Amino acid sequence: MADLSAYSSHPYRFVLYTLKKYRLAHVVIFVAVLFAVTCSVSTQYAVKYLVDALSDPGRHGVVWQAFAFVVTLIAADNLLWRVAAWVGHSAFVSVSGSVRRDLFKHLTGQPPSFFLSQPPGSLTSRITATSNALYTSETMITFSALPPLIATCVAIFYLTTVSLFMAACLSAVVAVVVAIMFRWAAQGKPLHRLYAEDAAAVDGEMIDIISNITLVKAFGRLRGEHRRLAGAVSDETRSRRRSLYYLEKLRIFHALTTAALTCGLLSWAILLWQKGQASAGDVVLVCTLGISILSATRDLAVALVDVTQHLARLSEALSKLLVPHTFHSGDSHVLPVEKASAITFRDVDFAYPGGRQIFSGLNFTIEAGSRVGIVGPSGGGKSTMFSLLQRFFVPRSGAILINGRDIADLSDEALRKMIAVVPQDVTLFHRTLRDNIRYGRPGATDEEVWNAAEMARCMGFIEQLPEGLDTVVGDRGAKLSGGQRQRIAIARAFLKDSPILLLDEATSSLDAQSEDLIREALTTLMRGRTAIAIAHRLSTLRSFDRIIVVQNGQVIQDGQPDSLLTKAGLYKSLVDLEVSRLRGVGVAA
Repeated sequence: MADLSAYSSHPYRFVLYTLKKYRLAHVVIFVAVLFAVTCSVSTQYAVKYLVDALSDPGRHGVVWQAFAFVVTLIAADNLLWRVAAWVGHSAFVSVSGSVRRDLFKHLTGQPPSFFLSQPPGSLTSRITATSNALYTSETMITFSALPPLIATCVAIFYLTTVSLFMAACLSAVVAVVVAIMFRWAAQGKPLHRLYAEDAAAVDGEMIDIISNITLVKAFGRLRGEHRRLAGAVSDETRSRRRSLYYLEKLRIFHALTTAALTCGLLSWAILLWQKGQASAGDVVLVCTLGISILSATRDLAVALVDVTQHLARLSEALSKLLVPHTFHSGDSHVLPVEKASAITFRDVDFAYPGGRQIFSGLNFTIEAGSRVGIVGPSGGGKSTMFSLLQRFFVPRSGAILINGRDIADLSDEALRKMIAVVPQDVTLFHRTLRDNIRYGRPGATDEEVWNAAEMARCMGFIEQLPEGLDTVVGDRGAKLSGGQRQRIAIARAFLKDSPILLLDEATSSLDAQSEDLIREALTTLMRGRTAIAIAHRLSTLRSFDRIIVVQNGQVIQDGQPDSLLTKAGLYKSLVDLEVSRLRGVGVAA
């Protein structure tokens, strides 16, 4: 797929890029509309031919020919419109789907840091808004803007058969009116864009509140959130009202202009008839074509003004969605997948965008197959290590290597195959247990899923569920307890079978029974893999091969757990503090 970020400030180029995928269908639609409108306007010329035949006794023999001409044009007009609509429904829906897929693919290619400052609700609403805006614009241009434009050109051509001067004058007036409408419509873009931004903000606020509705109600903040949303809706309705009123001013101008021009054109046609310079059929033709032209310019102006509003929303959405990716994955898709892999941080410097320096010249190596605990005070950089290893963020300098290969040279697919994660806050999809466990390896068989669930000690609660593995877990796994979600995450890691295992507080905040089951599962899971665990509960790391103590972005202690306990330092202090807390809890009990 092309780099869509090049279109962030060029919405019309993005539209052309998308339409090119369906160029044949759009050519068919354009040709059908062109001939349909031509037949429609030509019907008025055919009526003029019929009127002249009826009013001239010497031409009564061609009356039925003129009648057949009128009927044929009417039939062709209707048939061609049905062809345009039939092809258009398929093509426009396909374009809408293509836009959603392309924008979502580009959006999900952003690093996690991008989503920290962007409300998910507003991003998803902008994808929908872009798709809808393009669909609506295509429909309006095809069925509301293009027909009057073609009708105007064809009608002016037929007017030249009556009076070349009249046709020239009318062409000049129409050109001036349309130019004025275009200019005024363009000046209203800031109003339409502001409305688009406010509408996206309202969508984002609603999704944010609904996503955190439990927290809102727990703190009794429902009324406050209603007021907050009411303020956002007020801003959106105010900006929308200003946008619509601006459009209505343009329509009022065009209505007044059309009324004046209609009177002038009809008067001119009657004067030509009085002077004998036009037949009765010519007067009918001038009247019908003149009114058609003026009505067409009105329809054209209204359609273009409305399209301008939709394109302004599309432009605003693209500017927010098509942000260039801050980094690109490498091209290498092949990395030897060994059961255990060595990891090296070499001279790594890193700071979050707009934030303080986290690491400066960070160096350490984790041997293949070892179990290493990362401990230290909050904010010291432990979770950042995991994020850098998964390439959610990129170091300013230095390198992170797996088996001697810089992860910057690896494709996302190759890197993700190497790493399995059991996080503290387990994320589950609103899908079945089977789908969630299989997420790391979609091609796994049902038997393999069952085996992974069994090794993760999940069978006890899965067998009690009414639909077993086919039970839908709810939003983010809301139907499961914390311990059950953790075991599903471990089953997912078992099934993925990656050589590197990252454990981020995998046993924190659990009851004793759940923690024992999860510890058993993790012991089995870590066997033969390179395992790195972040833990505040240091007792869970006693059996590990090595402890790395991190403080203020620096490795201040590194060694075996028993060895570090014999030395004065932060690790011993943290262990002593934990022991004293446990004793305090025991005394209180």
